[in-house]
Amino acid sequence: MSQNPSDTHLDTLLQHTGVAGFDPETGCAPVALPSMRTSTVRFESLQALERAQAGKARGERVVTYGRVGMQTHAALEQVFCELEGASRAFLAPSGLSAITLALFALLDSGSHMLAADCVYGPVRHLDKTVLRRMGIQVDYAPATPEALAPLLRPETRVLYVESPGSLLFEMLDLPALAEFAHRHGLLLVTDNTWGSGYIYRPLDLGADVSVVAGTKYVGGHSDLMLGAAMARDNEVVQRLNETHYAMGYSISADDAWLALRGVRTLPIRMREHAEHALRICDFLRTRPEVARLYHPALPDDAGHALWRRDCSGSNGMMAVELKLDAAAARRFVDALQLFGIGFSWGGFESLVQLVDAGSLAQHRYWQRSGNALVRLHIGLESPDDLAADLAQALDAASRAAA
Repeated sequence: MSQNPSDTHLDTLLQHTGVAGFDPETGCAPVALPSMRTSTVRFESLQALERAQAGKARGERVVTYGRVGMQTHAALEQVFCELEGASRAFLAPSGLSAITLALFALLDSGSHMLAADCVYGPVRHLDKTVLRRMGIQVDYAPATPEALAPLLRPETRVLYVESPGSLLFEMLDLPALAEFAHRHGLLLVTDNTWGSGYIYRPLDLGADVSVVAGTKYVGGHSDLMLGAAMARDNEVVQRLNETHYAMGYSISADDAWLALRGVRTLPIRMREHAEHALRICDFLRTRPEVARLYHPALPDDAGHALWRRDCSGSNGMMAVELKLDAAAARRFVDALQLFGIGFSWGGFESLVQLVDAGSLAQHRYWQRSGNALVRLHIGLESPDDLAADLAQALDAASRAAA
């Protein structure tokens, strides 16, 4: 591209970043960068090998072995940097492994971490099974400076959050949390899978590390597992780099290629998901079974002002509180025909998850009641067809209850 990248819209950058270069002999190139698979990397001389090793010692992205990946991996790393406004991106086999990478890079044995009580559920499992065994302690609280301040310790090193929060899509005030974290000498790590860098950029809002599950919207087709951790600060980048290498993380070149393919359509997919989700919200408002909708792009959502300030769009994620007991909620989910029952999201398809009461109890944003909560991912199907499917499933649940 001849334009200055800083003057170029992100939609354009995503089409032109990480493309194949022209062959100097033939003057031609494929449109898509090929999947470059290798385990061994050959060097034309010892001098070339030593030059690469010296660059690696300086923390540069230098290929000395196939685990680091070659052009396909480097292209995807650059795409993540464009999405997140980062200086470096580190790829991992899944979103959870990218979270693990960030925490292992920034915490030591004996450290203490503060975490938002709305974080992705498997983070609590990582805490219970691995972090505690390593002598790292974690406290969970609502992600506000007022709630977090009393939990600070001399050994607190990291504030870990997810915004919007998992399950209920609670918007957090990231600039305020960044100011709180940095005032107390903490690093702010944010799970940005919801925004994926396209509609939400935590590093611009003060976060030190942004983590994304590329499994979701970046890939977009529910056919790959991928994580990435991004940062700007040189010291943080170096810690991520050393830990990434030490842990032996790698992804296949084919998965990197699939993610590159998927990200080209991220702008149009994200906009369609967002439009469809808002149309489904409009439909659900008409149903007597609906007690509350959780979606930050809705004007009456508690986090709407933060969403308007910090985000450039929304996506297909939402949660619905239903005036149904547990048995009726199960009938509703089982009656759906166009919604798959599953835990992931961000692909082209619509999904439903019946959220268990135990998981909700950990989120103080949840107003406890006897109602059920379902999380929906609104896919790329016709919103009219999805609304009709939701209607027949709600009717079926209500009839059975009556």
